[in-house]
Amino acid sequence: MPTDSLPSYFVHPTAEVDQPCEIGEGTKIWHFCHLMENCRIGGGCTLGQNVFVASGVVIGARVKVQNNVSIYAGVEIEDDVFLGPSMVFTNVSTPRAAVDRKQAFERTLVRQGATVGANATIVCGHTIGEYGLVGAGSVVTGDVPAHALVVGNPARRIGWVCRCGARLDDAHSCPECHQRYRMNSAGLLTKCSEQRE
Repeated sequence: MPTDSLPSYFVHPTAEVDQPCEIGEGTKIWHFCHLMENCRIGGGCTLGQNVFVASGVVIGARVKVQNNVSIYAGVEIEDDVFLGPSMVFTNVSTPRAAVDRKQAFERTLVRQGATVGANATIVCGHTIGEYGLVGAGSVVTGDVPAHALVVGNPARRIGWVCRCGARLDDAHSCPECHQRYRMNSAGLLTKCSEQRE
């Protein structure tokens, strides 16, 4: 077989990839995953064991989806997102087994660089802001601001995190990469300068 006809991504033999779908270069799809038709996966992604991606879902580049995560219709994942093991998305607010609500799917957006911890639940219809961090086991019932650290059930903001993932100190400075942030008019953090030691 000519080299140019080989896929530029890896799919484990136990995974099911329905066609047509779009998979970016360098993406790895591991054991027992199921990608439904018409989903789009960016380049450089990793989908761990037993990941399900519904038809129409869009996943950006360099996204890491850990084991046992289902990404349902209505969910959109931007670049550089981390989804922890067994975290849960929903897509209907009032599901009933006997009522067809496929036309009621609500949009959930996970913005660039965000992290959702293991076993967290994201209730549909909300946005996880850029570089936000949802703690393990948390239940998100509202929007998460950019750079916010949220934990609990329901999830509440307990601090702010840097783009690198470290928790910011009281002066909104990162103890690891020394990036400094300031509050903007919307009450959210924005980068202001890079602090050098």
